Amino acid sequence: MADDPTPPSPSLRERVLITGAGSGLGLALAQRYARDGARLLCVDLDAERAQAAASGLPGEGHLAFQADVGDDDSMTALKAGVEAAVGGVDVLVNNAGIASGGPLLGTGMAEWRRLIEVDLLSVVRGTLAFLPGMVERGRGHVVSTASFAGLAGAPGIMSYGVAKAGVVAFSEQLRAEMHGSGVAVSVLCPAFFRTRLLENFHGDAKVRGLAERMMDRSPDTLDSVADAAYAALQARRFLVLPTRREPMLWRLKRWFPEWYFRKLVETAATMRRA
Repeated sequence: MADDPTPPSPSLRERVLITGAGSGLGLALAQRYARDGARLLCVDLDAERAQAAASGLPGEGHLAFQADVGDDDSMTALKAGVEAAVGGVDVLVNNAGIASGGPLLGTGMAEWRRLIEVDLLSVVRGTLAFLPGMVERGRGHVVSTASFAGLAGAPGIMSYGVAKAGVVAFSEQLRAEMHGSGVAVSVLCPAFFRTRLLENFHGDAKVRGLAERMMDRSPDTLDSVADAAYAALQARRFLVLPTRREPMLWRLKRWFPEWYFRKLVETAATMRRA
């Protein structure tokens, strides 16, 4: 089901800001927006990677920005830089994030704070920075990357799953608050597919190995996920499940929660032994 606001007229060149645009899904989405004529504002923690992303996009006028989405001051500076350069943002993609894994017993508060700051509060920071301009103009789109783990939590990824569940809840509430404002809200909930997400992984080595095996066994590719996500975002869909197996798994989890739980535990145990 599409959200209330309709996409803008093709005659308007959208200003699209994507955090974590230097690689992975962020870069893939930037390429798709750029091919459709948007002006991209590529944000990454690594300034060189942001610049490489912006320079490699089709079209002209794309800009690169360095920012740490986990830091208040850095995001305030990003807002000022973006407004000075292009005046505002039409589409905000809160995509940057980090990975972590491990059970509750064995993970410390430092990891919890780090994941909440980068994977959840980064979404709040980005939205607080750029949503007011959208509301003032009466149009816009806030997109946030969560995870299927935020919808159907799995064992061994406690801090990550909880942070991503927060992104889903934030998006649901924001959608209701923005109803009738002209601003659409979407949340992306992919499962594992091959990306560079694990490059900055912190946590249990066994969980990392499990995540790598799940990536290797995934039927999805970066291109297939980006294509599915972009099509759904252009249709202004709210909940976007861009990986192949997850729409059915989400239905099973909702309709048969106890059966789903048993299968989840069995699958996790099997993959740990693999």
